[in-house]
Amino acid sequence: MTDVIDSLVGIAPGSKLDAIRAQRSEARKHAQASYTSLFEPKELGGVGAEERHAIAAFVAGLHGEAKTDAFYAAKLPANLRAAVATEVAAARSKGPYGRFPKGPLSVEDAPGPSWQVSDAGRAALGPRLTAAFEHTHMLVFHPRDASAASLQSLLDAGWTTTDIVTVSQLVSFLSYQIRVVSGLTVLASTL
Repeated sequence: MTDVIDSLVGIAPGSKLDAIRAQRSEARKHAQASYTSLFEPKELGGVGAEERHAIAAFVAGLHGEAKTDAFYAAKLPANLRAAVATEVAAARSKGPYGRFPKGPLSVEDAPGPSWQVSDAGRAALGPRLTAAFEHTHMLVFHPRDASAASLQSLLDAGWTTTDIVTVSQLVSFLSYQIRVVSGLTVLASTL
């Protein structure tokens, strides 16, 4: 099995960067195991493979990580790939935004735009991916604003509570994977 992070960064076996990654063998092994469990599980459950890759491409697009975006988008049919790219272009932002509960962290409150899938995107994505993309955008740019209401929109769109956990795990894993790929890419340019 090819290590996805190695593949995304272009790490060749026996290279200096490969040796550096080998020093954190458990982190490497668990990152790949996380990828496998999220994208190649024995049973998909309520979140289909296409939905998983669409969410992953959306997260990577929001982060502006072109290699990771291309990797996941390549697994989508052309019409869905185009819809994801259109929504990414409309949804990109800076962040994080949101409000902390009243207290000492409130000084870090940062207002920011909220986002919703376009009407054309809703038609192309359907209700489940529309709700998942809006939830994903909130997790990426408004993590402080997570609420029962935002989770309810996922339930209303047909996601189960188990599915919502999977969707949120995908967002979390992609955020991690993107940071590792970006960091290793920078490190590779210095070796």
